[in-house]
Amino acid sequence: MNETAPAGRPGQTLPALRGLCHLAAVILITLWALFEWPLPWPGLLAGAGFLVLSIVVWALFLSPRPMLHTDRFGQGLVELLLIAGAVGALLGLGVAWPLALLFGLLAAVLGYFDGARR
Repeated sequence: MNETAPAGRPGQTLPALRGLCHLAAVILITLWALFEWPLPWPGLLAGAGFLVLSIVVWALFLSPRPMLHTDRFGQGLVELLLIAGAVGALLGLGVAWPLALLFGLLAAVLGYFDGARR
């Protein structure tokens, strides 16, 4: 059997899944901020503010090329805070707690294994 699909880079699955979890966390925090406060102005301002804040925190500490270099424990702490914010946002949006717990555990495990691999 001859495979015609090009071979991807080995070891790129974990960082891609971790990036998707980070993206989901930023989106969940933003949606929570939009729906928690009454629309139009308080909700839009809170949504934009939390979006900017979460993206800045991600870019400073968790991006593939972070602006502030810390040890892996500092990055792990910031990542856990981002995940905790996303789990809290899920609970605030009314999602059942087992689903929020599943997302939190999945994101934390992916962050642990990808961080240990670096």
